[in-house]
Amino acid sequence: MKRPNAVRHTPVLIVGAGPTGATAATLLAQYGINSLVLDRWQGVYPQPRAVHLDDEIYRLIARLGLADQFAAISRPACGLQLRDRDHHVLAEFRRDPAPGVHGFPRANMFDQPELEQLLRDNLARYPGIELRGNTEVTDITPVDGGGIRVSYRNRSDGTTMVVDADYVLGCDGANSLIRSRIGTSMRDMHFQQRWLVVDVATEADLHQWEGVHQVCDPHRAGTYMRIGKTRYRWEFQLLDGESADQFSDLAALIPLIAPWIGNVHEAELELIRVTEYTFRAQLADRWRRGNVFLLGDAAHLTPPFIGQGMGAGLRDAMNLAWKLAGVLGGDLPPTALDSYEQERKPHARSMIRFALAVGRFMTAGGDVGNLLRRIVVPRLGLLPGVRHRVVDSTTPALRRSALVHRRRGPRSLTGSLCPNPVLADGRRLDDALGLGFAVITTVPLKSTQHALIKDRGATALCAAPGSELARWLRGGHTTAVIVRPDRTVMRSSRRVDDLLAVLPELHSGSKSSRSSLLECNSGEEERAATTEESGRTT
Repeated sequence: MKRPNAVRHTPVLIVGAGPTGATAATLLAQYGINSLVLDRWQGVYPQPRAVHLDDEIYRLIARLGLADQFAAISRPACGLQLRDRDHHVLAEFRRDPAPGVHGFPRANMFDQPELEQLLRDNLARYPGIELRGNTEVTDITPVDGGGIRVSYRNRSDGTTMVVDADYVLGCDGANSLIRSRIGTSMRDMHFQQRWLVVDVATEADLHQWEGVHQVCDPHRAGTYMRIGKTRYRWEFQLLDGESADQFSDLAALIPLIAPWIGNVHEAELELIRVTEYTFRAQLADRWRRGNVFLLGDAAHLTPPFIGQGMGAGLRDAMNLAWKLAGVLGGDLPPTALDSYEQERKPHARSMIRFALAVGRFMTAGGDVGNLLRRIVVPRLGLLPGVRHRVVDSTTPALRRSALVHRRRGPRSLTGSLCPNPVLADGRRLDDALGLGFAVITTVPLKSTQHALIKDRGATALCAAPGSELARWLRGGHTTAVIVRPDRTVMRSSRRVDDLLAVLPELHSGSKSSRSSLLECNSGEEERAATTEESGRTT
């Protein structure tokens, strides 16, 4: 199809303005990349869905400039209790309330519509983002010379419009039209359960332990979470023959939630929502076709047992946005985009499998499984390694790609996120590094090395002896790393020159956002003035 002169053009068209689409648009705008965002809804979809995100995703929200706003609508969760069918505590795993290595609480409860409103309101800060609600994409076709033509209609009056885009991001959910248009299907990972999801508000104090309660019962598995000051969420596995229609009011729900509400009277409770969800585990067999990419639920579906569904979509957006900006800005080759699926698909698969393991532990095994849970689980809680794994929010390292030069070794830093400590000048590392690549090292840089780093739009940071960054590097048996714009370690080495030989350029975005912030001076004699403690910027 040829491109008529009258057809409007946008560098990136994003289908779906949920958390994934809004995040992708914001990240692209930070690099100066304009986008058109289309969504079926005129405003935020009002029903609560996701209620948890970890500190890695909180760190990403801070990257969007929304850390304080999110803190105002969320609350940290203090850990996890595993309970039997009689609500006896089998094991308790407490989380340290202090910020973790990423600078934020490790587990956070929130109401998704409130977060989506923050994300949508934040779009208005960027004139390069245009959001059109109440629209529905009807077709996408390739355009001669590259790019994609997208047809969409206004759902109110039926008006049809056409736009050409260099790239299309399908962030349009589990029933993705974009996925079907590029001929990709979801591969089933052999899990399907029907669950009842209940949201309740009350001013009454339920006097419950403030963490997440998981009821490990094959007859009726369940979950309890306090979402906010007055908001609570319950999830119960539905039995054969049951449906949400049988639990449409509080009177029908009281027998299920009674173990948690104690003496609180039904009149003190407000039923916000009750609905049925079918929890599935699925992964798209292909996440890209040409210049069309799938993100979020369009690419993967996970049961909610570890609270990583929404976070996976935001990780997709973070992984792809800076690469797309680099390609559109001419700094990165188009082949850099191949790494998106190479990195994200195995990571998503790993997280889904972990969620499946947790779900099966909660629900499988019948009476024999219940007996094993009574005997084994309390002892697992006494093992430090197991306790750490349950409460640790760290996700797996990315696999090898053109932008992850991963070497074998259990302590390798490559593919994992760098920490986000507070520097001596009071800033978090993320705030100091800016939007580009960074070289973090304990070795003073020569003037030629410093000049090369600066020429490629990157930041150089010398970690002070004994600092958190220095300890992190030492723990990975290295003295220097390349950190990507998404804060993933691209490569580690004991020789800075080895890193500089593969350091990519990334100058995309306005000059004010290009990184070269914490620079190391040249020369051994100037070491003290170039450490992390100095906090000096240029």
